[in-house]
Amino acid sequence: MKKILYVGAMLLVGYFSPVHSETINGQQVNELDWDNLMPEYLVLPQDGDAQQFAELTEDPMTDLASNAPLASAAVMPELDGQTIRIPGFVVPLVEDGLKITEFFLVPYFGACIHVPPPPANQMLHVTFPAGIQIDSIYDAVSIVGKLTIATVTNDMGTAGYKLEAISIEPYQL
Repeated sequence: MKKILYVGAMLLVGYFSPVHSETINGQQVNELDWDNLMPEYLVLPQDGDAQQFAELTEDPMTDLASNAPLASAAVMPELDGQTIRIPGFVVPLVEDGLKITEFFLVPYFGACIHVPPPPANQMLHVTFPAGIQIDSIYDAVSIVGKLTIATVTNDMGTAGYKLEAISIEPYQL
């Protein structure tokens, strides 16, 4: 349980980190954090007292899913077609034997399962035809892939982005 909380905390710390770039197989990979997927006016302030968020409860994940201004599915069109790297947690949708070939990637463990789903701009619909075997859905992964703007709806939630995965690996702190 401590490992889950630690990884979740690290992902939230990364949530407010600057964007970095790298090259893999000759392609520029933009390392994104979850706030990069939302227009700036929807990102929670890091400091100060913002009046527009004065009514939020103590549970920010519930607030993100239920608060009308924050639940907007507004996406970032400039990200369309970029190759990105992003960490997150897997919510399986399609399995082929022991391998998961289609899933939602979400910013925190338990999204779509134990709490209301995140807004669409905080969910990625990931396809990975080769499939990946996840030993535990409690473990975060890091995914490199091509991002497109697309709405994908499932019983578990609605994603505002689609990610065609090139590689998936365990998230390294």
